[in-house]
Amino acid sequence: MRRTPELDDIDQEILRELAADARASYAELGAAVSLSAPAVKRRVDRLRDQGVIRGFTVRLDPAALGWQTEAFIELFCQGSTSPATMRAAVEGYPEVVAASTVTGDVDLVVQVRTRDMQHLEQVVERFAAEPFVVRTRSTVVLSALLRRPDLPAN
Repeated sequence: MRRTPELDDIDQEILRELAADARASYAELGAAVSLSAPAVKRRVDRLRDQGVIRGFTVRLDPAALGWQTEAFIELFCQGSTSPATMRAAVEGYPEVVAASTVTGDVDLVVQVRTRDMQHLEQVVERFAAEPFVVRTRSTVVLSALLRRPDLPAN
């Protein structure tokens, strides 16, 4: 079983600062958390070694890249379709942002982004044609009211 690293208040603040701007320098991070740049670097290195920080990335605006339509597609699967089978199928869809097995009547919830409604319809039809899918149900996102980066709880 994986052990959860101990994060103190300074670690959590460093993570919040990096989530807001992964390009921030150690000096900028240090100014935000009242530590020297070398002290921040040591903490960031430790957090990377512990697997808390898995990488540094950029957050893109999907709409600016032409992915204007967002939806959640619920997949109802045959019998006892394994999560591995579900994962193998959804990995082949470039439109998939996230996919999760869930409790209840639905077996799999897939978040997708598409160019438009016609593209969304094509994606839904492709999912419905998967051999393990019995039926689908879709919900189109009207407005994304809140999106949070992965941050430690306060």
